[in-house]
Amino acid sequence: MLATDCGHTSGAHTAQLISTTHHPSNSRDAPRRAFSRFSRLTTAPPVHRLEHRTVKELQRMSSNDQLLERITSMVSQVLSEKGMMPGKPAGSGTACSLPHGMAAAGPANGTSSDPLVSAGAARVGHAAAGAAPPDSKCATMGQYIDHTLLKPTSTDADVIEICSQAREYSFASVCINPSYVPLAARELAGTNVKVCTVIGFPLGSTSTETKAFETRDCVAKGAHEIDMVINIGKLKAGDFQYVCDDIRAVVHASQGRLVKVIIETSMLTDDEKVSACILSKAAGASYVKTSTGFGGGGAEPEDVALMRRTVGEALGVKASGGIRDCSDADAMIAAGATRLGASASVAIVSGKKGTSSY
Repeated sequence: MLATDCGHTSGAHTAQLISTTHHPSNSRDAPRRAFSRFSRLTTAPPVHRLEHRTVKELQRMSSNDQLLERITSMVSQVLSEKGMMPGKPAGSGTACSLPHGMAAAGPANGTSSDPLVSAGAARVGHAAAGAAPPDSKCATMGQYIDHTLLKPTSTDADVIEICSQAREYSFASVCINPSYVPLAARELAGTNVKVCTVIGFPLGSTSTETKAFETRDCVAKGAHEIDMVINIGKLKAGDFQYVCDDIRAVVHASQGRLVKVIIETSMLTDDEKVSACILSKAAGASYVKTSTGFGGGGAEPEDVALMRRTVGEALGVKASGGIRDCSDADAMIAAGATRLGASASVAIVSGKKGTSSY
């Protein structure tokens, strides 16, 4: 099962949920495969078993949206099974639960009693971070770009330069490593450009306590947006409760700032991408994000489309890694991205092609 109370994991059951065997990249079949694996959990306690008739009916469903809704419904059931008590992730101050404002309620006006189903699998969570631009010409891309500088060799002068570029081209934010947050905050003071930083970057394997501390420290020093890396190994091992707690701890530590969850799509099966997106919603994140740019792969339109189909309009979707020109950016927006992470930002808005690998 995905989680029981964001503090205790049923290891024997969770380890079987998502197969780590590679599947051919077929985004449209991913929700069906994810549900198929969930429904085959024969060792789970009786309360988690689905009626055989229901499984057969779901297997005949042709709509991936319906399957996503059912998967989300089951996630909701498992997360709320023990009243979301009592396990509190270290540093979070609250147990991982349904998204804020989605507390369970009885049926009203003929709607489902499940709050996630009532809202729709594609419409649960925080408000989407803007719609795709009506005009995807290069010059209009700036407001969707997180102008990014995350190389370990970056200097103060480099940070000052990208802040100057961000002011000139009205980028959404600059995304820099935590040590440069105070400098970027000073450089961008009085502008509409936000300061974005990364947490648990780039591997995602630091402890939850460390991620929460990093987040609080960056917020105190001027960060407006937080891009955190999911614990990839825990996701692959089926320890979804840990993953949910980990995200939730950062959301709580962010004190209301935007939190983008980097799921590192190049390392995941489609099933795992769907699960990561659902867990990000349940933990209260604002966005899901494709890549760190340091994990051996970047954003792909197919992954963006799958993430968008999973979260719907509920969360923002950030495409990052390998976006080098206006054509790349336009493809990501067409697939459903509402934010772009790029270091070739100036080239993108200028109609040129960048050379950076991020």
